[in-house]
Parts: sequence; structure tokens; C-alpha cells
Amino acid sequence: MPTTIKGPAIFLAQFAGDAAPFNSLAPITRWAAGLGYKGVQIPAWDARFFDLEKAATSQAYCDEVKGICADAGVEITELSTHLIGQLVAVHPAYEAQFDAFAPEKVHNNPKARQAWATEQMKFAAKASRNLGLSTSVTFTGALAFPYLYPWPQRPAGLIEEAFAELGRRWKPILDAYDENGVDVGYEIHPGEDVFDGATFEMFLDAVGSHSRCAINYDPSHFLLQQLDYLAFIDIYHERIKAFHVKDAEFNPTGRQGVYSGYQGWLNRAGRFRSLGDGQVDFSGIFSRLAQYGYDSWAVLEWECCLKHPEDGAAEGAPFIESHIIRVTEKAFDDFAGGTTDRAALRKMMGIE
Repeated sequence: MPTTIKGPAIFLAQFAGDAAPFNSLAPITRWAAGLGYKGVQIPAWDARFFDLEKAATSQAYCDEVKGICADAGVEITELSTHLIGQLVAVHPAYEAQFDAFAPEKVHNNPKARQAWATEQMKFAAKASRNLGLSTSVTFTGALAFPYLYPWPQRPAGLIEEAFAELGRRWKPILDAYDENGVDVGYEIHPGEDVFDGATFEMFLDAVGSHSRCAINYDPSHFLLQQLDYLAFIDIYHERIKAFHVKDAEFNPTGRQGVYSGYQGWLNRAGRFRSLGDGQVDFSGIFSRLAQYGYDSWAVLEWECCLKHPEDGAAEGAPFIESHIIRVTEKAFDDFAGGTTDRAALRKMMGIE
């Protein structure tokens, strides 16, 4: 049945900073509420806002965090573990870059970093439960992505082994989320091994169609790949448990296309934009999600190569609000209906 989507909400990660009101939970949630947001998605790795290990072990702390948000006038939508989940699987080509997401004690030690990330992901499962949340959002990490468009050709079996290993690493984590009654919404994203529908299906197979393996739907990444993001909802709506509302545009030229020629964000053919400034058909998306009964949050993830973030945030709340469809409880043509009379129905069709 159609369901009214919750929102607007905002992902705090892109707005975090060292100056007030962006440097701690109480002021940033008041700032968000002042713009019209009703929910906040908390980056679980950012100690300025949240202590993940403490939240996993202390119900009192989680009640305190919920109280801070409630006092500001917002709810917690999900915990984000994107930068933690990323470290569950790291190809050696990215070692130096991704060490920055982990504590110094595990730098230059891939096995220790993976173990740390796995532990942190399990903390997030318990913390989500303690906060009363039903979904968390994350990345899968990547072992195969450097071989996306290969020359020379990939050795036979490389992709299959990459996804088998990805499944081996994530299955125990998904089991921990299941024990805590929480879904894991993977953001399907280039740079991760799971970056489109086909790779999500491969991952789903690798984790045995795990009931907690879900999707954080973000159309911006699909537009930049030139994937049909409305048909994606038709195919995968049963697995969509979270929604990042993010805009993008794709303007190919005679010089560059999907891969964007190593250019910086400003000069790429494909680039992220503030809500309403790009090409994503949000009316179609909100309609599809409502049609399939998506009943969770619409969360702004702001990334734009041009606009100031505070302007993007201010514009985002009314944009999302205007796209949320308050679904009807009756059919528009009910006025023309009547009571059910089987005899009359059979007579209409000439059935004796």
C-alpha cells in the first residue's frame, strides 16, 4: 500500500566543522531544526557528535543522545557508518588513502584495520538498537573496483572471488545486525564493489540473500552512470530501506563522458549539485517510492561543486517537503462506486 514518506531530514556529515554550530550535536541539531528538518542522520565516526562504542554499551548514553535531538526538535533517522564500512574491504591500491579513516594504531596494517572496522560495524548494530533505529547506512568497500574497465582483461574468476570474499567478510556483520533487529542499507556507489543493480545482486548472492542486506537509495550515483534510476526502484523496491536525496547532472562533451577525464568536480561532465539545480527527476522518485510503500526517511545528502553548503541546506528542507506525497486513503473515483452485489455483477456480464 502507498505510504507517506517521513522527512525532511539531513545527513550531518557534510556540514560538520570545528566552528559553532557545526562542532557538536546540540547546536547542529538546533540549526537543522531551524531550517525545517525533522530528522538527522548521524555520522557514527565523528566524535564531535557521537561516541559509537559508548552507544553500543550504554542505554543511558543513547537516551541522552536521543534527548538532545528531541530537545532540538528532530529525530535520529539512521546511523551512518560509511567511512567504517569502507574499511571492511580495501584494495591495496587504496591503502594509503583509506588509512586516514582509521585510528593510527591500525595504520599500515590491513588485517588490523579490517578487524577494527568489523568491530566498529558491530558496535553500530548495537548502538542502532539502543537508539530504537531499524536501519543503518554504509558502504561495502571494494576489492574488485580497480578492475572495473580492465586492460589487459581480468583473469577468469577474479570478480567471482572478490565477491565471495566480500560476502565472507560481511555475512558475520549482517548476522550481528539481524541479532539486533537492524537492516544495513548499502549506498550503491562507484568506488565500491557494489555500484549498480547487477553488482548488488552479486553481493546479495554472496551473503546468501541475507534478510538484513538492504539498499540506501541515492539517485545521484545512478544518474552519473546513466542508469535508469526509476526502473531501479521498480526492480529493487523491496530492499530499499533508506533514501539519500541528492541531485546531480551529466553533461557529456566531445572531450569527456562518464569517466570525466580526471577533471576536478567543477569541470567534470558528471557532477553533484544542490537539490533542484541538477537533472534528477525527484517527482518521479518520490512517486515511485510512495507507490511501493517506502515508509522511512527522505534524507538530504548535500554535495555540490558550486553552491555554499548553508544555502544548499536551507533550500533542501522545503525542496524535500514539497516532494513528499501525503498519500490518499481512498480512491479518487470512490464517489462513483456502489455496494457489492454479486447477483448484480453477474447480471451486468450476462451470466445466468
